[in-house]
Amino acid sequence: MTLEQTPAPARSDVRRPAAASTGPTRPFFKRGILLSIGAVAWGTDSLIFGTDPSGSFEEALSSITSGTFQLGLLGLLSVLYATRALGAGRLARFFLRFEVALLLLAIGSTIADGIGVSDLDQAGWAMLDAFWPLSMLGMFFIGIRVAVAGRWHGKERFWPLIAESWGPIVVPTFGIFGSTVAGVVSFVHLCLGYGVLGQIVARKEG
Repeated sequence: MTLEQTPAPARSDVRRPAAASTGPTRPFFKRGILLSIGAVAWGTDSLIFGTDPSGSFEEALSSITSGTFQLGLLGLLSVLYATRALGAGRLARFFLRFEVALLLLAIGSTIADGIGVSDLDQAGWAMLDAFWPLSMLGMFFIGIRVAVAGRWHGKERFWPLIAESWGPIVVPTFGIFGSTVAGVVSFVHLCLGYGVLGQIVARKEG
């Protein structure tokens, strides 16, 4: 007697288990790209019109480009928070939240300038405008802290300090040499500083 074993036909209604998801390898890509775009856009605007725009068109264009840059900074702060780049303590988290508050007020000033409602001769508007340089000064101290904390490595550790030295470099340049020279310095610094930092963030794997 011959015995034959015929394999059972494959069932079409049984699905193979899906491969386990490992998550995005570059979770901060979009935020990094936004930072680079904003930095180059605002830098280009500064190169063409200087750092002290005049007229409604120049003011509106400056507000659009600088506002894009500020949104990129918010993205950068969220990455610093997520990766605990300043440290894991409460003080580090508080300082990042405080910087976000400064930056949001600076964005409010940018919007007010862009739509032409601000008046720097009035104390309230002048105080709001002051949050622009204050927020950039805060970013400088954040860059120092990232370098000191050492939780980011390689060029990730020190490039934030290079990028965030914009305020201490460009603001005195404006005071000494005027808007045109400061615009050139701002363009170079933004492209080499925040523009490159955005690419570093975009390629960061977590």
